[in-house]
Amino acid sequence: MRSSRINPWSAVAAAVALAYPFLVWTGLATIPPAAFVLVGIGCIGVRIAGTRRLARSPHEMIVFPLAAILLVALLAMSPAIAARAYPVAISLAMAAIFAASLRHSPTIVERIARLSEPDLPPEGVAYARQVTRVWVGFLLTNAAISLWTAIWGSLDQWALWNGMLSYLAMGALFGGEYLVRRMVRP
Repeated sequence: MRSSRINPWSAVAAAVALAYPFLVWTGLATIPPAAFVLVGIGCIGVRIAGTRRLARSPHEMIVFPLAAILLVALLAMSPAIAARAYPVAISLAMAAIFAASLRHSPTIVERIARLSEPDLPPEGVAYARQVTRVWVGFLLTNAAISLWTAIWGSLDQWALWNGMLSYLAMGALFGGEYLVRRMVRP
């Protein structure tokens, strides 16, 4: 039986990941970009440890190390962009995990749905597959906007998108999907 206790390292990493845009926005003028990249890589390391326990396929295990490698490579090319690239790397990693689950069933959304409904009917599986596709599209769009703000946007624009607007968009997607599910579910 799996423990429902929250891993304290995961909780700290989640809090740091949520605060990351604010930390960069307030500290980039005085703290070297490499320090922020190390914080991002640390958060990715915690995700790797958590993914190892939950992963269903090798594809899910490889994406977070690739995200960390991306940040290190960017650090060598452009430290300021590397400090802003963490949200891009995470969105791309999550999009890859969701997309891989479309090829290697069950999908991520189906796994989540089965937590509350273990005997998910075939219509539910099909719906979960569609929702997984929507999340792949959302995560790729988020990565593209995050990348745009990291390269061409101001630090204020980057922090606004990655620290607030992307979370509002994600919340809107969650809420919209919930409303759609309530309408289509008998």
